[in-house]
Amino acid sequence: QVQLVESGGGLMQAGGSLSLSCAASGRTFSSYAMSWFRQAPGKEREFVAAISWIGAGTYYADSVKGRFTISRDNAKNTVYLQMTSLKPEDTAVYYCAASRVVVTTPQSGLFASWGQGTQVTVSS
Repeated sequence: QVQLVESGGGLMQAGGSLSLSCAASGRTFSSYAMSWFRQAPGKEREFVAAISWIGAGTYYADSVKGRFTISRDNAKNTVYLQMTSLKPEDTAVYYCAASRVVVTTPQSGLFASWGQGTQVTVSS
């Protein structure tokens, strides 16, 4: 089973950029689709972006489309989330998750693993 560790969160002013990384252990990373979700205080966890196992397909929530970019480097067992034009409403804990197929619903039982999360705070 793959284990995931996120990094790269922090405090940023609105309009700025941040890049998150999710490092995976194990030799089967390339066989997983990877997703990013986020959860703001008092809100449910929501889908942000996903990428297929070879990176050919990418998927985004409408709220981040055109501002966020998901990518992966299977040689480094890492998936990235480049976030630009950040808004205060992007403030949340960001989680990466691994699944055999692309999944955009956080409640799905199809996830093989979740990371522990990394905090992103955007000030106005």
